[in-house]
Amino acid sequence: MKDSKLALAGLRNSAATVVYVVAVAWFMSSASAIFGDQKSLLMPVAFLLLFVVSALITGTLVLGQPILTFMQGKKTEALEIMAWTIAWLVIWTIIAITILAV
Repeated sequence: MKDSKLALAGLRNSAATVVYVVAVAWFMSSASAIFGDQKSLLMPVAFLLLFVVSALITGTLVLGQPILTFMQGKKTEALEIMAWTIAWLVIWTIIAITILAV
């Protein structure tokens, strides 16, 4: 695979992760408006389940393609996709922090 295709794969993986994180952050910031101020055991259980599911989903978005590529014997490409994904996530994070700082 060409380097530009690997960079685009990393961009796609990171963008999907960012979209998912934004959706979960929106849900969490709106949770009190949606559910009210409930004080039950179910609220922390739901939060922890959301945390576990989120870890699974983001792990799949970040690691899924590199793992599949690695298992196909394309070890260098797998590492490059992983590196590009991490690099793009760092860029997205810097953009978010910059927007917050302005």
